[in-house]
Amino acid sequence: MEWTGDPSELGACGINCGNCDIRLATDNKEIAERLAKGFKERGIIPNATPDMFRCDGCRGDRSMHWSANCGILACCVDERGQENCSECRDFPCTQLEEWSTRNERYEKALNRLKSL
Repeated sequence: MEWTGDPSELGACGINCGNCDIRLATDNKEIAERLAKGFKERGIIPNATPDMFRCDGCRGDRSMHWSANCGILACCVDERGQENCSECRDFPCTQLEEWSTRNERYEKALNRLKSL
């Protein structure tokens, strides 16, 4: 799976942020409202409101980041000043490998980085 999209849409971890509903909700009220409703209905965030769903990506304004406390983001962008983890001399590291086992989306993200 070779990455052929816009590099700015790729998260530090390899997730394709360009099609992420949370990132799209930043500029789309209807998506934000749908997300808030879904998070409430599933009991994930019982008091979810549309304005909670905003993200400018890993290199954007941290106050506008869905996972501003992400360890991968902190290591890659903050500590090492890289665009994504594939640039790291330690790639793929234990943290990224373990994260990729959590679900199929994360596994695909790691494989995307491996294809760069």
